[in-house]
Amino acid sequence: MSRSAELDLGLVVTGHGRHYTVETPEGTRLHCTPRGKKSECVVGDRVRWMPTSTGEGVIEAVEPRRNLMHRQDEWKTKSFAANLDQLLVLVAAEPVFSESQLARALIAAEAAGIPAAIVLNKADLPAIAAARERLAPYAAMGIAVHELALKARPDASRAVLAPLLAAKATLVLGPSGTGKSTLINLLVPDAGAQIGEVSRALNSGRHTTTTTQWYWVDGARSTALIDSPGFQEFGLRQIDAAALPRLMPDFREPSTHCRFYNCTHVQEPGCGVLAAVERGAISASRHRIYCEIREELARSRY
Repeated sequence: MSRSAELDLGLVVTGHGRHYTVETPEGTRLHCTPRGKKSECVVGDRVRWMPTSTGEGVIEAVEPRRNLMHRQDEWKTKSFAANLDQLLVLVAAEPVFSESQLARALIAAEAAGIPAAIVLNKADLPAIAAARERLAPYAAMGIAVHELALKARPDASRAVLAPLLAAKATLVLGPSGTGKSTLINLLVPDAGAQIGEVSRALNSGRHTTTTTQWYWVDGARSTALIDSPGFQEFGLRQIDAAALPRLMPDFREPSTHCRFYNCTHVQEPGCGVLAAVERGAISASRHRIYCEIREELARSRY
């Protein structure tokens, strides 16, 4: 047996810099810091840790991950959540959502091997028809789209979400104004208390305001929601530009019918993807987003 296997096992429920909150199998949460200078833990990690004389802990090792999600800023790509069972992308009838952000989130999930679904909130508003039409290509490619009215019809929304989330760790993402806080508070009545526990463990509430947070939905701690502020610019730079069509379900089959094996699906003759766009099997907006992302990925190689 390795030394790490002899140590206590814990779950990272939030982190800030080199400071993490680790939850024990019994449900106790404590402040931990990693051994050494590197800080490689993310929310959702299972870690091996040992207690210190001060009542805190030292993280000695990170258990192997099933998957890992990345986000990026102008300069670098950084991991932020691991061991997810699914991704739930929350958009709304109002404000108008960015299809580019939605597509990037779904590509990131596909690249990580994480199933994804879309929740379309504010179904009680007149603008729902336009939003539904914009999401039609995603429903057509097999991505589940659930229409809810989280504020107007909370009980009905809870009835839809409960079986969708049951016994899974779900990362919930969505831009400001879509109702993500409403969703969290609807399903996690003690969300504020859970944040308070984290604040006490980290000795500062400021650490929890802009960081990824793990919430338990049920008392048995089998169903979890992971909230990451804002709509992350997903880290896609680890993806090879040539692999991009395989990560977009509506591009996958048409891309196998191209005349040239190295077709970029941008302007080549005999391109199966461009033919699919022409006949309406791939929407023009999806192809535009593909071209934008492909150009970014090609640039990142240099």
